[in-house]
Amino acid sequence: MPISMYDASVPVYTQMLGALDKVLAKAEAYAQARKIDPKVLGQARLFPDMLPLVSQVRIACDTAKLGVARITGLEAPKYEDNEQTIAELRERIAKTLDFIGSVPRESVDGQENRDVVVPLRDRKLEFKGQAFLLHWSLPNFFFHVTTAYALLRHNGLEIGKSDYLGRN
Repeated sequence: MPISMYDASVPVYTQMLGALDKVLAKAEAYAQARKIDPKVLGQARLFPDMLPLVSQVRIACDTAKLGVARITGLEAPKYEDNEQTIAELRERIAKTLDFIGSVPRESVDGQENRDVVVPLRDRKLEFKGQAFLLHWSLPNFFFHVTTAYALLRHNGLEIGKSDYLGRN
């Protein structure tokens, strides 16, 4: 039996955003214990030309909500992109989980051939629903979740693979 579009999207986004939320909760406690301003962690980068932690989490959330919205044709909620603290990033994750959790399975399944357009700064990408999910949305999502995890690990947070996968 083929895997459904719903099973390949909503539960995957949900698992990984839930894991990211738990990692951020650990980062919040870590920052408090070490008397680190949470805004400092939020601005952490792996390299000067890379986006900071706050951007990585924002983009991961946006990728999940826009992924589901574009597959279904629904309007995604808009966020202000003004989060500065770990607590504010966790609120964004919660809002994103609420949105994607509200989308019924039947709105996602069967959308393999829906036309999906992704506007970029200088062009637009066009996909069919399944190709969009598997070749654009999920890889982009995992890139930003992984980068957020790596930023926190790089800054001394003791987390491991099971934290990343949400198995703790």
